[in-house]
Amino acid sequence: MRFIARLIVPLSVGLLTTLAPVDLALAQEVPTADTMLGNLSGLQAPSDLEVPALRLQAADRVKSRSDALKRPLLVPQLNRLPHVNVDIQFNPDSPVIRPESYRTIARIADVLTTPALMSSVFLIVGRVESNGARRDNNLMLSQRRAESIRDALVTTYKVSAKRVFAVGLGEEQLVDANNPKAAVNQQSMIVTLREIEPVAGGGSVKPPDASHAKKSRKAGK
Repeated sequence: MRFIARLIVPLSVGLLTTLAPVDLALAQEVPTADTMLGNLSGLQAPSDLEVPALRLQAADRVKSRSDALKRPLLVPQLNRLPHVNVDIQFNPDSPVIRPESYRTIARIADVLTTPALMSSVFLIVGRVESNGARRDNNLMLSQRRAESIRDALVTTYKVSAKRVFAVGLGEEQLVDANNPKAAVNQQSMIVTLREIEPVAGGGSVKPPDASHAKKSRKAGK
């Protein structure tokens, strides 16, 4: 019942706000909760990756004119951390999440709020296939899409904003580098970064990169 209740509101909102008709052919198979939980568990050591630095790194990279087939992954460390790739559908050239993808986001929220992961901090990574658009435009679009996923998790599904960050890497972090135009390169990535650390002296807790949250929002403007 909890899962069904979570779906009702976003689905109705999505149907009102979507700018394109729903294509049932785009409906994707959602990874099971057990699959997501298994992929996001087992962090061996905390990552020192910081969102503002990743954004600057991506912005610098898109200035180069290298061919997509010759570009290595911008942040190879991401693939070495616990992660899961998810197929979130958006309206064309837009950060608006399509209604059928709220099922995936609801399941992500359920997994991130399980007891096993409640002390973890996550990064939502937006990606875009090499589609002929300017790389800087793709980078901006991927950032907005990553933020849309984060906003849905935080606002609709009440995942703590201190536990979820967002970064867009455009076409600089392709899933299938040998086929840069493949649709699989649009998949978003959920990455387990680190554990929340207790504040000195006890009491409330905060993620190690909480001090960068405001910088992250400014960098995304």
